[in-house]
Amino acid sequence: MAFQLNGQPFNPDTAFTHGDIQYPANWFRLASAEDRAAIGITEVPDPEQYDQRFYWGPNNPKLLNDREEVDENNNPLYVKVYDPVTESMIDSSERLVTKGLKSQWTAQVKDTANKLLAPTDWYVIRKTETDTAIPANVITFRAGVKTECNRLETAITGAADVPALIAVVSTQGWPKL
Repeated sequence: MAFQLNGQPFNPDTAFTHGDIQYPANWFRLASAEDRAAIGITEVPDPEQYDQRFYWGPNNPKLLNDREEVDENNNPLYVKVYDPVTESMIDSSERLVTKGLKSQWTAQVKDTANKLLAPTDWYVIRKTETDTAIPANVITFRAGVKTECNRLETAITGAADVPALIAVVSTQGWPKL
């Protein structure tokens, strides 16, 4: 539970001043409910918790799919670029797109796969340059990373809503070398 003092958030573990009286940090824990109420401390429900990676606020999910942006008249918007001739910003030929959660999580999954594969890339280069065999455990690991990346990308693309996307990204099972 959270607390308020005269309608303002109140931390019960800190010293505070109310009116002309200074209260020590342990006062709240020692005071009775009546003593707290007498000076205006009230108990309020905890704020709703939500995962900020997926929601702007409680029950307010972020954009799931990419969206091509339009102006108030429903005309397409384009990425602005600097024109040195006119010394101003002008529209490019590229549509302005707000990336949704699916695009963001797909990019993150690919980045994770790349970071996992990078330490073993030298085996592949060595194989190409000198025809030295890649150890079997490295081949298995690399195949596992690629398989997991593909599985996650497919599942992310198929997620129907934000809770389904959360379920997908919560099941990441990257192999270890």
